[in-house]
Amino acid sequence: MQRRSSGFLPFIRMLGVSLWWLAVVSGVQAAPLQLTQAQATVEVDGQVRHFEATLPYVWDWWHRGARGHAEFEMSLPLQDIPKEPWFLYFLRLGNAYEVRLNGALLDSNGDLTTFDRDDYGQIPRLITIPVGLLRQDNLIQVRIRADHARRAGVASPWVGSHAEILPLYDAEYFQRVTGTRVVVIVSLLVGTIALALWWTQVNPTQPPGKQRDPLYLYAALAEYFWSLRVGSVLLESPPLPRFWWDILFIEALGIWVAAVLMFSALAVEWRGRFSVARLQWAMVSLLVAGAGCAVAAQWGYRGWLTWWYASLAVVALPFVVLYCWSAVRNGSRLHRAFAAAIVFNMLVGVRDWAVFRVQMTLGGNTLMRYSSLVFGVLLAYIAFTRFREASAQVRNLLSTMALQVAAKERELQSSYERVELLAREQERVNERTRILRDLHDGVGSHISAAIRQLQSGRASNDEVLQTLRDSLDQIKLSIDAMHLPAGDVTGLLANLRYRLEPKLNAADIELLWDVDLIEPLERLDAVGMRHLQFMVLESLSNVLQHAHASKLRIEAKAQGRWVVVRIADNGVGYDTTRPLRKGLLALHERAKAINAALAIRSRAGETVVEITLD
Repeated sequence: MQRRSSGFLPFIRMLGVSLWWLAVVSGVQAAPLQLTQAQATVEVDGQVRHFEATLPYVWDWWHRGARGHAEFEMSLPLQDIPKEPWFLYFLRLGNAYEVRLNGALLDSNGDLTTFDRDDYGQIPRLITIPVGLLRQDNLIQVRIRADHARRAGVASPWVGSHAEILPLYDAEYFQRVTGTRVVVIVSLLVGTIALALWWTQVNPTQPPGKQRDPLYLYAALAEYFWSLRVGSVLLESPPLPRFWWDILFIEALGIWVAAVLMFSALAVEWRGRFSVARLQWAMVSLLVAGAGCAVAAQWGYRGWLTWWYASLAVVALPFVVLYCWSAVRNGSRLHRAFAAAIVFNMLVGVRDWAVFRVQMTLGGNTLMRYSSLVFGVLLAYIAFTRFREASAQVRNLLSTMALQVAAKERELQSSYERVELLAREQERVNERTRILRDLHDGVGSHISAAIRQLQSGRASNDEVLQTLRDSLDQIKLSIDAMHLPAGDVTGLLANLRYRLEPKLNAADIELLWDVDLIEPLERLDAVGMRHLQFMVLESLSNVLQHAHASKLRIEAKAQGRWVVVRIADNGVGYDTTRPLRKGLLALHERAKAINAALAIRSRAGETVVEITLD
């Protein structure tokens, strides 16, 4: 047993060592190659230097404030020549570049001779090496154009297969390009929403010029100019000439700082030692000065730009300190959230400054592009909070209005009931007045005539009896008028025919009836119907009493929106130029009461009374 055990253990050790060696070998073979040494040729202001360089080569670190050209030659020895395409990956590569392998051009972008043109060094570059181009001893040549203060240089390249290089490239591309696109899209979206809120949210109670909330305007400015500054990474060819684009790029930082500070102060209505008006004045002055410093920097005076950055910090830092101290002492929850966001962005900014300005790192990505999204989140919180408060106010207002409307409705209902009672009472009074007037004009006149006949002693009993019968007919007609439908002109005339035709026959007067079936007139109410009845009755009474006619014609026609009632006889007529008597005066008064047109024509052998109803 011991012999077997002692022989088995060395075998286990040998197997373990073999597996470890295979793992190491396979790991080494799977790792991509990174080239860190190169023979460099650098030309600055006409002076050329040759030396061995260690990659990455950061141009702004070795040649501060200068621009020039450089060429790097890197050796790539291989034991086995790959049978599939390989890839060459650079984190950053010049402002313009040209890459060759064994003398063959692999990739190039930009103008290598003219400075301050398009910038192709802001995003990672993945270059394909075709099959058959690689040898056992290979030479990679990289030529670049380096503009001053634009992070030019050559990162140490990675060489390997698709499976080895693509994950490295995708990770860097996602952070620097895809992430930047997301930040730009979100910033533009938030800025547009803020600008829409500023434009649409108007307070008409404020004086002109102060009706819109500047909070949203500063938020929109901050988001727009931050998206411009961050999004410049995606622009190899800017929309403006490089000179003016760089000035706008520099100013965008100042506008963003100013807008963020103003936005933070207005969001919590802060009234510290740095008043909003003074801060606004200071920031406007710095932005104006910043434009001049940016122009001076383009002409080579970089110290002016440094002075402007320092002035921006001198104004911003005291504000931040006082703002945060006020938030800690007695600030609201929103005030403290803004203070935390400002401090967080400052810390991230310090980190980015240390990495990219102090250490002069060529690769990597700034984190402040992402940390600034916190202000967009705070803006969304403010908009949501204000909307919720406004919704609550609207609900309370609607509830109060509903209660007030209900109270007013009860008051109106009570008033309506009182008015209805008064209207009914007035209607009864008007009805009594009408009845009295009808009695006076009709029945009363006949009874008065009968009394005069009796008092005179000259009238026979039959004459007095006829007068009393006429009075009774007047009473019947008044009662009939009370039951006629409103506006029914045809029914009114038919009723008069029924009541008066016996009298006409007794007086040997031939009745000619030419009345159409007319639609009821909506505007002719019960009172109007009684006025029209009296007018027709008065006209017929005149024919019976005074005309000595043998024929009587009654017509009623609809002519468009008018209705024309015409009473014509062939009697003796009368002189229309004489002053109107009581009966004719009553005709004109009642026509005026119902807005009817009354026309009377009379001559020997013909008298026509025409009533036109609208």
